[in-house]
Amino acid sequence: MTPVIAPAPSFSHVIRMSDDTGLFEHSRNAIVRREHGYCTDDVSRGLVVTSREPDPSEEVVRLAEIYLTFLTHAQDHTGAFRNRLGHDRRWSDRPALGDWWGRALWGLGTAAARNPAPWIRKEAMIAFDLGATKRSWAVRAMAFAGLGAAEVLRAHPDHKGAAALLADAARAVGGPGEDADWPWPQEHLTYANASLAEVVIAAGKLGGDHRVLESGLRMLGWLHDVQRTGDRLSVIAVGGYRRNGPRNRHDQQPIEVASFADACATAADATGDPAWDDGISQAVAWFLGDNDLGTPMWDSTTGGSYDGLTPTGPNPNQGAESTLALVSTLQHARRLS
Repeated sequence: MTPVIAPAPSFSHVIRMSDDTGLFEHSRNAIVRREHGYCTDDVSRGLVVTSREPDPSEEVVRLAEIYLTFLTHAQDHTGAFRNRLGHDRRWSDRPALGDWWGRALWGLGTAAARNPAPWIRKEAMIAFDLGATKRSWAVRAMAFAGLGAAEVLRAHPDHKGAAALLADAARAVGGPGEDADWPWPQEHLTYANASLAEVVIAAGKLGGDHRVLESGLRMLGWLHDVQRTGDRLSVIAVGGYRRNGPRNRHDQQPIEVASFADACATAADATGDPAWDDGISQAVAWFLGDNDLGTPMWDSTTGGSYDGLTPTGPNPNQGAESTLALVSTLQHARRLS
């Protein structure tokens, strides 16, 4: 695939969507909708991307501090997390182990391993260690938590809690089936599908298990084939795709593109095979306009990403999840140059 010339990641809209408490979830166009409040899911995503920056500005370090403070406030004494905080600073739910627990551990693990600020790394590790004692019934929650554990293990190879969590996450996902036409551990592709393959790849690589590594690579390779038309990325849309069922092309969500770019970057690092960089190029190109409608999925004036690719064009709202997906994907684009 022809290399894609990508813009540098911009935090301008992330800053616009944040205050001294956290990261607002929704916007109308590019304007924050405060009435919807904050969620641990998105704050965790914010901590991932701010901690990935190799040379962050003071503003980006400050965002990471705000997001880490939010997550430590969301966590209870057992390691579980609340998810939804209103603009009135009141929680509307109880601590639990849903997707937001997994994403919180992903954010905390990334911050503990990669954030340039030592005080952030130290506090994030304390919260990660507490959360990593728990296990969720939800496969995707376990996959997200496992990705945080993988970040910790890359920085601290002897961390027993992270190693146990990553291994349990890979077991929760399972391996590919025997059917060559559907080598996926589930009958239904729903959301963040590439994260399932990624955590298996990470577990195989970091655990020194070649069989597990190959299983994850097979899953991701098949998902790549399913999610492209020629050289163009066409990710699984809202509603998912069930085995032997019809394939809906809309609404495609930016978070699916970002999770695919994440997985391809992990596969490239695990194997040393630059062919996986083609997947990252396709993910970047999807945002820049090489998608099923041939339309840009980001706003260069605000730095935000549109919330979805609908049959008639982009959803003009620029929420936190979508914008963080754009930033995450553009971070991976650095390796292409």
